[in-house]
Amino acid sequence: MKNKKRSLVALLVLACLVCMLITVAYGTEAEPNSSFSSEETAAMVSSASPEGKTNSEALSSFLGDTGFARIANSIKTEWKSIVMILVSFLLMYLAIGKGFEPLLLLPIAFGVLLTNLPGIGMYHSEIFEGGHVNWGVFASGEGFGLIDILYLGVKLGIYPCLIFVGVGAATDFGPLIANPKSLLLGAAAQLGIFIAFLGALALNALGVPGLEFTQKMAASIGIIGGADGPTAIYVTSTLAPSLLGPIAIAAYSYMALVPVIQPPIMRGLTTKKERAIRMDNLRTVSKTEKIIFPIAVTAFVALLVPSAAPLVGCLMLGNLLRECGVTDRLAKTAQNELMNIVVIFLGISVGATAKAASFLEPKTLAILALGVIAFAFGTAGGVLFAKFINLFSKKKINPLIGSAGVSAVPMAARVSQKVGRESDSGNFLLMHAMGPNVAGVIGSAVAAGAFIALFG
Repeated sequence: MKNKKRSLVALLVLACLVCMLITVAYGTEAEPNSSFSSEETAAMVSSASPEGKTNSEALSSFLGDTGFARIANSIKTEWKSIVMILVSFLLMYLAIGKGFEPLLLLPIAFGVLLTNLPGIGMYHSEIFEGGHVNWGVFASGEGFGLIDILYLGVKLGIYPCLIFVGVGAATDFGPLIANPKSLLLGAAAQLGIFIAFLGALALNALGVPGLEFTQKMAASIGIIGGADGPTAIYVTSTLAPSLLGPIAIAAYSYMALVPVIQPPIMRGLTTKKERAIRMDNLRTVSKTEKIIFPIAVTAFVALLVPSAAPLVGCLMLGNLLRECGVTDRLAKTAQNELMNIVVIFLGISVGATAKAASFLEPKTLAILALGVIAFAFGTAGGVLFAKFINLFSKKKINPLIGSAGVSAVPMAARVSQKVGRESDSGNFLLMHAMGPNVAGVIGSAVAAGAFIALFG
């Protein structure tokens, strides 16, 4: 706790220091004889002797090339960069101080900081304009930065798929296999995806200036409702790269807020008696079933929605490594070392797309609002569908496990357990909720594949 407080204090001090130095630089630029003037700096450079610059000229050139001088010389346009730098500090605070998805939100925040510092030149969005990679820039050997290279892993869909290998290696599909009905709950919880998709199209139809969304953009926004960050990044990088920063930040922020967003909806849609329903223990799933499951799901999904095969295939590959019993070393590597390395690269790359010019727009606020709506309807869809099943089933399902279908693994399942125990302290819903939870991962990947097939 003390270390966290010290880190936060250091972050705040850094923010104050940056603001102070920018203010000083701006004040210096306003003076008539300022060495920060771009015109005077250019004159001094042009009058330098062939042998080289004098010390004063070199110093003036150096100071004029600093990020502080760049901001001071164009304060009217660079204020957005200052705002984005402060946004990055806020995201760092949420990750470090509040523990909001820190493993990915912190690298994203740092990527936001790097891309908005003037003169850094680590990421050039123009290389990826129009949804295509300008390979000529990379072939020339100049004109690109480190994050441009790292971003290729996002643009080519490599990072999300590798993360899904790690997710599969860390996931037990036993509860889903033991209770196949939970697959339906996971599918119902994807309602939020389509509600947000239609909401974005409705905003576009209203013709509100600044809220123009194409079908590709709407599909990318909708996938936030799946509560699956890698899937949201995969779809957005394919369909609407310009919205990658806002959508990624919204997706991971709301995933962290699942314990806040879901409980009021769950309580509002159920009675105390329904929340106290006890479910029978799940049957034991054999090793053979666990081995066959990932192979069968991969084949079925690939034949049904081929564009979903990369995500679902990698997810099931990771799970097969876990369950087959002969690749323990690969399974551990996938869910630890591989996942950690890819998360760092993915976070920094995605954060770097949140440039001030594209992030500080009305669209960002609309995306954040639609993200909340998507989560709310996803939660409601799972709960209400569980109640619908109970109308025809002798063995009742606790409707609370339906909310876990939003696929924020395993947080959503823990929320179901917590809310259930409020009505019956002896009720154990965690393993039952894990069924819809992992089903939601498959469901959101299939929905992503459907969007890519329709609009890609």
